[in-house]
Amino acid sequence: MGGHPSTTARRLTPCGIGHPLPSAPMRLSILALAFIAPAVLAASPDDGGKARAFSHTLKPGGVAEECLRLEAGRSRRFEWASDSPVDFNIHFHQGDKVTYPVKANGRAKGGGRFTAAAGEDYCWMWTAKAAATVTGKLGPEE
Repeated sequence: MGGHPSTTARRLTPCGIGHPLPSAPMRLSILALAFIAPAVLAASPDDGGKARAFSHTLKPGGVAEECLRLEAGRSRRFEWASDSPVDFNIHFHQGDKVTYPVKANGRAKGGGRFTAAAGEDYCWMWTAKAAATVTGKLGPEE
């Protein structure tokens, strides 16, 4: 998938005054978590084919994704709206190649029914040129 987290990760802050620093193994665990957390946040959730709502707040140049597995011939209805125009696409990865079955740039809303031509991990993705809030819904698998 795109490797872009769809939610904001918590920022690690230094220990408060009067509290001892974590031990070396604990610092390594915290550091490992800092590298692993973004990958987990970007991973495709197993929603069991159920409908789900989403909301993303994007900074200028920010990206948000909703990813899921669809087998060939399976569909998902979707709808979304943004308070500022965004670039939208549905894509999947095959190695280094990215395929875009759907692309729509400079839109403030969109929707339809997407049917997978092949079994892949598909991502609905929004890219903001200016700050934007994108909300919407992915319908149940059909």
